[in-house]
Amino acid sequence: MVNESPDTRPHRRIRPTRRGRLLLLIAAVLVLGVAAAVLVPLLTREPKTVEQARSLVIPEGWRASQVYVAADKALGEPAGTTEKAVATADLPLPAEAKGNPEGYLFPATYPVTSGTTPKSLLRYMVDTARSRFGADHITAGAQRNNVTVYQTVTIASIVQAEADTGSDMGKVARVIHNRLDRGMPLQMDSTLNYALNRSTLDTTTGDTKIDSPYNSYEHKGLPPTPIGNSGEQAMVAAISPTPGPWLYFVTVAPGDTRFTDDYAEQQRNVTEFNRNRRSAETG
Repeated sequence: MVNESPDTRPHRRIRPTRRGRLLLLIAAVLVLGVAAAVLVPLLTREPKTVEQARSLVIPEGWRASQVYVAADKALGEPAGTTEKAVATADLPLPAEAKGNPEGYLFPATYPVTSGTTPKSLLRYMVDTARSRFGADHITAGAQRNNVTVYQTVTIASIVQAEADTGSDMGKVARVIHNRLDRGMPLQMDSTLNYALNRSTLDTTTGDTKIDSPYNSYEHKGLPPTPIGNSGEQAMVAAISPTPGPWLYFVTVAPGDTRFTDDYAEQQRNVTEFNRNRRSAETG
């Protein structure tokens, strides 16, 4: 018999015993069971949904009272909830504001979700205003005009309410600064409207006699707070008013605002304004 080398020797199959086959079968069943246990929750788990934020639009010139109403509706809160939240919202307002956020509820589009609260929304608005109004050019502009940043915000709010067009804003701001420099009362109807919580072009002699710190016919200087929430264009006008001698202005027709430093001319312009109003009402 010829001896076989290890490399040429035929290989023998190793067959598991009956007991071994049984153990392998049990192991396979256990592995499949574990895999199924993992797959079931993976297949049946519901995918997480991402909430779509809603938009709350705050237009330029809105008063705080209007912002509160819009916020309550957007957040699904009872009327008055957002206004009440002001007292405990710890808003980062300047000391001059004395806790009143008027003028610092910055006009913009804000995202609102189910997690948004009146306090968090108010802080977002005020933080936005402080970042915009706290810019170096705003501070420098206020100092150049010998007023504080808060007073500049107040001037901007009047500009926003009074200017008929964006191009008129710089001139309206100049009238305000000229009157302040001369110690003249501002005599702005917008401040009376704020005191009376209305918006109208009709101002009566009786209106100019109301007892209110916002009555700029009776009181010299600026009103105690802004009268609305102005945008950046009005703020720029407030710090960089258009050069000019004007002391008076009146919008005699849409898009036609007359500026003058002559009182007699102003009276003629007012007469034309009244005539146009009567024609519009009867026509």
